[in-house]
Amino acid sequence: MKKTFVNFFSDKLYIELSITTVLFLIALSLDKLMDFIIYMLYFVIFLEIVRAVVNYVREQRVTMTLLVDAFIILALREFIVNVVKVNKEDLTTIDALFSSPVNFNLLILSGVIVFLLFVRYLSVISSQRYLLKEKDES
Repeated sequence: MKKTFVNFFSDKLYIELSITTVLFLIALSLDKLMDFIIYMLYFVIFLEIVRAVVNYVREQRVTMTLLVDAFIILALREFIVNVVKVNKEDLTTIDALFSSPVNFNLLILSGVIVFLLFVRYLSVISSQRYLLKEKDES
């Protein structure tokens, strides 16, 4: 019994699943699922910015991937808020996309997210770790 209990907590997947299940059930019971998601995204944004600052203090250099990750999550949060909480309009034609400010904002946010994912890709392939790993393999 004790060994099973220790094995349960040694595997991080079960811990994450347990915490996620409890938080999901709490959010459902309070009817605050979107609020939970939005505040969790705020937490992840805050966590990424703190990681970037600590990394800068420790290594005296800025890690672009951490900052880009924070901006991607921020853009996703804004996208989710606009889709779920703000957008009450129907999108029936392409013209409706450009005539509604909310839908136009969603279009712009989609472009920003795609651009940030491209920047993330460039920051990963141009990072020192990636370049040094590639150099060691050859």
